[in-house]
Amino acid sequence: MTAAKMVREVRVVTKGWDYTAVSIGYPGPVVHNQPIAEPHNLGRGWVGFDFQKALGRPVRLINDAAMQALGSYEGGRMLFLGLGTGLGSAMIVDGILEPMELAHLPYQKGRTYEDYVGIRGLKRLGKKKWRRHVTDVVKQLKAALEADYVILGGGNAKVLKKLPPGARLGDNNNAFRGGFRLWKK
Repeated sequence: MTAAKMVREVRVVTKGWDYTAVSIGYPGPVVHNQPIAEPHNLGRGWVGFDFQKALGRPVRLINDAAMQALGSYEGGRMLFLGLGTGLGSAMIVDGILEPMELAHLPYQKGRTYEDYVGIRGLKRLGKKKWRRHVTDVVKQLKAALEADYVILGGGNAKVLKKLPPGARLGDNNNAFRGGFRLWKK
């Protein structure tokens, strides 16, 4: 999906809606309300796209994992890991949100975190080994980042039978709450 196609589809789905602002969760790094790199798992044309002009409303755009993290936050030091096509990540410390790009950091055997706990890892390793790697990654990152708790979101979080220690299951609907929170002071 390209940015232009996404906007066309949003405009069709929201025809007749009364809304004053738009929140967008983007699957990649975002700085100053703009994507700074094309997404790994979508079409091209996101960097430099004028979302506000195309949607005709004020737009706040942040990393998609950061948006779900914002909606999941309950105080303290929270690490969010989105187990989906890739690995989304964000941290919130005492109310301060920091989107992170942990997915492409080295993990094991010349592969990245995403290669083990993203969808490619699930397919390559099978559920049992994938679950063990998720537990290992959660344990390592929780300790390294001194998180009080970890929220596991994303579409593949439901594949987990047992949650790693210190982790809670998130909900994709929390991205909506995060989108609303973006506009609060």
